[in-house]
Amino acid sequence: MNLLELKLGTWNPQPGTLNPQPETPTPKLRERGLSLVELVVFIVIVGASVAGIIGVISVTTRASADPVIRKQALAIAEAVLEEVQLQPFTYCDPDDPQATTAQSAAVGATGCSAAASVEAIGAEATSPYGPETRLSVTTPFDNVNDYHGFDSNSAPSGIRNIDGTLITGLEGYRVTVSVAGQALGAIGNDGNGKPQSLLITVTATGPGNTTVTLHGYRTRYAPNDLL
Repeated sequence: MNLLELKLGTWNPQPGTLNPQPETPTPKLRERGLSLVELVVFIVIVGASVAGIIGVISVTTRASADPVIRKQALAIAEAVLEEVQLQPFTYCDPDDPQATTAQSAAVGATGCSAAASVEAIGAEATSPYGPETRLSVTTPFDNVNDYHGFDSNSAPSGIRNIDGTLITGLEGYRVTVSVAGQALGAIGNDGNGKPQSLLITVTATGPGNTTVTLHGYRTRYAPNDLL
């Protein structure tokens, strides 16, 4: 028996034969997997993660319409503020025959013809210069300060054009106006204690408690201009 035979197998007593080398058994690999506890923990973690993601998506989806609502409320507030600022700011009610010549908010030859026509904060409430409302055919708002206290929820309710046309699609919106005398720099009150500058505050609200507030000023730079 030579050295090669020893390496390849065992020598068989029968001459010229060699027992084959026995095969080395292959070790079985250890089976691996998840235990029930590991599986439950995995499901809990994945479930919490998915719930968080879905929550973020839900909030984002609900809030995606907010910019549209806010822009609509802003457009309403801007339109009403412009409407108010374009109104006359006279000493007397524009229906007063002396409105184009009055030099102060007083009663007399150089002022208004009657105390009832002297402009003050708020709409005129009694005849012959009132009662004034925004959409009245006979006595509409005709001065900046007439808009104080205006509320689109008052009859006729709804967001409407200056001609009274109801704007459809804006049923969920509301606009209110506040006008107050406020000094603007050196512009304060006149000799009769009447403000020469007004602070106009327009607030528009929409669905989802969306609120837009705009402020603007109007000075009495043309006290006899009725347009």
